Amino acid sequence: MEVCAVRRIAVVGAGQAGLQVGLGLLGAGGYEVTVVAARRPEEVRGGRVMSTQAMFGPALRVERAAGLDLWEGEAPGVRSVDAVLVPEPGVRALEFTMTMDEPAQSVDQRLKMARWLELVEERGGRVEYRELDLAGLRELAAANDLTVVAAGRGELAGIFERDAARSPFDAPQRRLAALYAHGVGAPDPAAGPRARMHAVPGVGELYLQPALTLSGRCDILLWEALPGSPFDCFDDRPGAVEQLERMRELMARYLPWEAELWAGAEPTDPGGSLCGALTPVVRRPVAELGDGIAVLGIGDAVVVNDPITGQGANGAALAADACLRAIVERGDGPFTAAWMTGVFEEFWERHARHGVELTAALLTMPDHLQEVFAAAGEHEAVARRLARTYADPADYAEWLATPELAAAYLASVGWSGSVAHP
Repeated sequence: MEVCAVRRIAVVGAGQAGLQVGLGLLGAGGYEVTVVAARRPEEVRGGRVMSTQAMFGPALRVERAAGLDLWEGEAPGVRSVDAVLVPEPGVRALEFTMTMDEPAQSVDQRLKMARWLELVEERGGRVEYRELDLAGLRELAAANDLTVVAAGRGELAGIFERDAARSPFDAPQRRLAALYAHGVGAPDPAAGPRARMHAVPGVGELYLQPALTLSGRCDILLWEALPGSPFDCFDDRPGAVEQLERMRELMARYLPWEAELWAGAEPTDPGGSLCGALTPVVRRPVAELGDGIAVLGIGDAVVVNDPITGQGANGAALAADACLRAIVERGDGPFTAAWMTGVFEEFWERHARHGVELTAALLTMPDHLQEVFAAAGEHEAVARRLARTYADPADYAEWLATPELAAAYLASVGWSGSVAHP
C-alpha cells in the first residue's frame, strides 16, 4: 500500500537500530520523523566506546542499500578469521582459518552514530536531545502514530517483559573487556586485514578485530572471560592504559605469540576501553502504556546476545530493515499492538531466533559443536561454512542445531571423526 498522508513516527534511541529506522523513513518519504537521543553528536564522539560491532556482509548490504555505509573506503575489510585453540597456557593446538564470502567491517560507533545523528537533521528529521522516562515515553507515543523504542538500557529497557521461553540464560555467561588500540602488529602484514580468535578452555575467548576509529585504523581486542577465571580481572573498570597492561600480562602467560604483536600497542584514546557483562535475553516486543497506547521494541531493547558470535550490531541492522519495510508496507493502516507483535514474530522466525541459538551454542560448546570445530581444522569447506553461519545465523538450523545434523554434514565432507550424541 502507498502512504496516503504524512505519518508521525518517533524513534527512541540513537544506536544502530533506531537511527537506521529513522533515516530509512526519511529516505522513503511521507513521514515526520522524531528521534529522541540522550547525547549530542559531539558528546558521542567524545565519549567512551560502545561495542566492537563487527558487521558481516548481509548487514552491510542493508546499510549500502540505504546509503548509510559511509566508511567503506576507510574501514578495513576483513575476509578471514584465524582461529586457534589454546588447551593450556602457551600451547597452540587446533588452528584453522575461516574465510568469509563477503568482507566484514567494524566502524567505531562513536564515529558512526554521531554522523548518523547529524544526517537525521540534514535529511529533514527532528532530533530531541533528552533523557526519556516512562512518563515522557507515554507522552511521546500519544503524540505520534507509531513510537519505536530502540534503547536497550536504563528505565525504558524494563518496559519490555522478559520472554522466559526464548531466553536461554538468566545470568551473564562471560565477563567482557574491550580495548581499542593503535600499534598492534600482524602475524603476516602482507596478508591484509585479518581477525584473530583464540579459545582457552575453562578460561575464555580472545578476539581481535581490525577496525576504524576516530583517529584512523586500529585494532579492537575483546576478552570473553568465564566468570571467576583468570581472564575475569576487569571488574574495577580500569582506565585504558591499565587495562592494556593487564591484557598484556595475560597474553604473555596464555598467548605469548599474541603478546609479541601487542608489545608496541597503545590505547587509541582515554575513552577507548569498555568493561562489563550482559545477560543474553529476549523480551516481548510490545509494551502497553495504558489508554490504548503501545510502543514497539526493536534491536537490543528486545534481543540481547553475548558478543561471542558478533550478532549485536548485525541483528540490530537486520531488525531495523525489517521494521522499516513493515512500516512502509503498512501504508495508512493502524499501528496496532497486534501488528507490532506480527512484525517481531516474522523477524524472529526468519532471523533473530537463529542468532540467539547460535550464540547460546558458542557459549556452551556442546560435544557436536566441538567436533565441528575439530573438523574445520582439517576441512576448508567446514571452516568456510562456519564463517558463513556467523554472517547468516539462519544456516545454524541447517547443520549445527542438533548432533544428527552435524554428523550428516561432516560425513558429507569426509570427516573421519564422530559426533558425540547425548
